[in-house]
Amino acid sequence: MKNIFTLLVIGLVIWKALGALDSGLTPSPSSHSSGAPVGFQTRYDTALSLAKSKGKPLVLVFSASWCPPCQQMKNEVYPSPEVAPYKSQFVWAYLDVDDPANQPAAQKFGVRGIPHIAFLNPQGTEIDTTTGGMPPSAFASKLQSALASSH
Repeated sequence: MKNIFTLLVIGLVIWKALGALDSGLTPSPSSHSSGAPVGFQTRYDTALSLAKSKGKPLVLVFSASWCPPCQQMKNEVYPSPEVAPYKSQFVWAYLDVDDPANQPAAQKFGVRGIPHIAFLNPQGTEIDTTTGGMPPSAFASKLQSALASSH
């Protein structure tokens, strides 16, 4: 009887642990459905139209939820104090490479690795590109350079 009780307790512990693990893998209902940071467009065509109408350069971020450097950029670089002064000077787009709707844009901009960030002038011409993660100060320098080259 003692062995059955021990097995039941062990089974219960494993069942609870698996339930906790499973709930950690399920997105919460409050998470942003596209995975895009707040204020980012999620479609290339929409972002390009907005950039043209506002006369602002465009930052296209090709990313994915499973990409650690992409998530580091999303969580630490884009919202950083170094990048904050550039937020209103660009139109921002966060394009998930796993979304079939973003495949044409990924092909157009030659995305081979992510994060792949393309900087476009307000007319949609690419003026710079970078691939891989970077610290906020380096990204802010890229933004400053793209802004200077965009007009």
